[in-house]
Amino acid sequence: MADMLRRFITSPRLALALRLYLGGVFIYASLYKINYAGEFAETIASYQLVPYWGVNGLAVFMPWLEFIAGSLLVVGIRSKAAAGIIVGLLVVFTIAIGSALARDLPMGCGCFHSLEEPMDWTTLVRDIVWLAMSIQVYCYDSLLQLDRHLVAGLRRRMPA
Repeated sequence: MADMLRRFITSPRLALALRLYLGGVFIYASLYKINYAGEFAETIASYQLVPYWGVNGLAVFMPWLEFIAGSLLVVGIRSKAAAGIIVGLLVVFTIAIGSALARDLPMGCGCFHSLEEPMDWTTLVRDIVWLAMSIQVYCYDSLLQLDRHLVAGLRRRMPA
């Protein structure tokens, strides 16, 4: 039973499914933030973790990072690097959400749009699960990676 569970957890097919899922989640999450950076900046400021002078830059930069990393995951180009970026983002998000919950700040997480229900501990658990998923993708993804096919095609065309 343990061997079957280990094979499932380390499966490249599971990594592919999680890669596509997480890529879609991060693309979707980024779209509202890109279009409404001002509202997202207010959400970032409400966490009270970023200096005021850094809020606007972060509100512009972070959604584009989410969009690019999510797109790379879906397409399968540099998916290990994209999964690493997603891991980093989720670590930051998990710390920020945990901090806000510990301080009992009445706010939405700003994960998808600013009019969300106030966050609770399920938001933190969700991000921890996504973090585990992204680590699995980082470690075991090897299927349908477009960059591998492109490099292999270029090698075939180059004279020896």
